[in-house]
Amino acid sequence: MQDALIQEDDASLHGLIDLERYPIHDLDGARGREMIAECRRQLGHDGCVVLKGFVPDEALARLERETERLSPEAHYNQTETNPYNSAGDPSLPASHPMNRFDDRTNGFVAGDRIDDDTIIRRVYQHAGFQRFIADVVGEKEIHPYADPLAGLVINVLREGCQHPWHYDTNEFIVTMMTRQSHGGGRFEYAPGIRSPEGENFDEVERVIDGDRSRLKSLDLQPGDLQVFFGRYSLHRVTPVEGDKERHTVIFAYAKEPGFIGRPERAQRIFGRMAPVHERLLEEGMERSDALAD
Repeated sequence: MQDALIQEDDASLHGLIDLERYPIHDLDGARGREMIAECRRQLGHDGCVVLKGFVPDEALARLERETERLSPEAHYNQTETNPYNSAGDPSLPASHPMNRFDDRTNGFVAGDRIDDDTIIRRVYQHAGFQRFIADVVGEKEIHPYADPLAGLVINVLREGCQHPWHYDTNEFIVTMMTRQSHGGGRFEYAPGIRSPEGENFDEVERVIDGDRSRLKSLDLQPGDLQVFFGRYSLHRVTPVEGDKERHTVIFAYAKEPGFIGRPERAQRIFGRMAPVHERLLEEGMERSDALAD
């Protein structure tokens, strides 16, 4: 595998990743194995690992320009949402997490707006990068989404925008910050607060009520790569402050090929559906677990 990334001339990551610090081109070597082991240790501890300075400064400037160019394509949506992106349940108390709604206002550039020749598309589709992420999350292989909107996304947060407490629909998410706001925009999470066996509503309610005893807060900076088990960890991005947008690239992968997000979620986040979502509306779809979202 050594130097495989550099040899892929049509989709090379050479110069886009600090390979000296993060030798993803040599995952079978001693340093590569050590890096993967440390990433897995951190993920096992709190469901999150951040690789600081994953992108060197010279490449980061290019990435920032790229997301700045694409950011006007973002669809902004303002809604009141609970942590499960669902309707409330009138049979439950008002204090129950299912009935706790907060403002969600942010923007997303959908994948079909991101050109094939962009750096972020090259990274997302790169076989070597995918193998690295698969090794980190303990999978034999991972697959890019078949969803044309939700696979590769740029999250754009303007002043006042926030993403309140929520879970991700997939078990893990990979993000790369390319632009930080002047203030706010902090990533906070409660590691492993729920599991496939249960929602743990009591603990979730305490977090929403302001209990910070189990929370972690990240000071993410441009060029940082984050791998996060967001399906089981309640998390949020606090309101952005100042006139500088916060840009984060989201690389979404699945354990099995062919993953498509829920049609109603596509409509809500991107303001539209792709043809594949319209077909799913007609045919129906099922999740592999019984969690609320």
